[in-house]
Amino acid sequence: MSLSADPAIPPTRPRILVLGGGDVGSAVAHQLFKRGARVLISERPGSPHARRGMAFTDALFDGKSVLEGVTACSVMDIQGVQDRWGEAQCIPVATLSESLLTAAIQFDIVIDATMRRESVRTDLRALAPCCIGLGPGFTPGINCHIAIETQWGPAMGQVLLDRASAARAGGPRALDGVTRERFVPAPVAGTWRTTAMVGQPVAAGDIVGRLDERAIHAPITGHLRGLARDGVAVMAGQRIVEVDPRRSPEIAGLGERPRAVAQGVLEALDPWLPANGVTR
Repeated sequence: MSLSADPAIPPTRPRILVLGGGDVGSAVAHQLFKRGARVLISERPGSPHARRGMAFTDALFDGKSVLEGVTACSVMDIQGVQDRWGEAQCIPVATLSESLLTAAIQFDIVIDATMRRESVRTDLRALAPCCIGLGPGFTPGINCHIAIETQWGPAMGQVLLDRASAARAGGPRALDGVTRERFVPAPVAGTWRTTAMVGQPVAAGDIVGRLDERAIHAPITGHLRGLARDGVAVMAGQRIVEVDPRRSPEIAGLGERPRAVAQGVLEALDPWLPANGVTR
């Protein structure tokens, strides 16, 4: 299923704002960039997103980040966005406010990939001619034009035009039978410090870092799949560590769910994307 044609959306190189640069938002931006769209990721300063091997998060700290052959580059202002779009060599990532970005650039499409946990989401439809909401809380015709299913199951990645996305249910998908136990949420708000690296092997009980003066331990034995960047400020409850218990851990690249959601977005927008990344 794809969206019926809308003359308000141009047929070549649409300007697309992706709100949220976590693993899902990064996968969506990655796939849209490969199809030739002009994509901008809007991210919060000092993002604590932990799955940095599966997202463009490190571009905020290192200036650039590479994910499955696609580069994202941090930009400081609107001119930087326009320059990167003109070069078409990387995805710009900005920490400018959503209101500033949408006032300065006439986006054709806005995609909310923040994956927030609120049951009621802000209405996106005033931001662009086509607005897509990813995951729970989005209903086409109420707070977006299109929704994409993000919950695990046979409908994951499905394009929704006439019904709401599924409500949040259950917990994280099990890896070797381990679900919530592989994550460490921040017990308090504070500054996260670590010298560990994404992909590093750990044993249960190892000190992975410190939240202010509180030691944070690996919850299980495995490899660090998620690890918030050293020096970021975190809120209580945010996941700062994730351990993959599998013999062959998934540490880097597009994850299964982010890729499925990104494919749903491509399906919905296919009529307006350049064929195979080549401008029509």
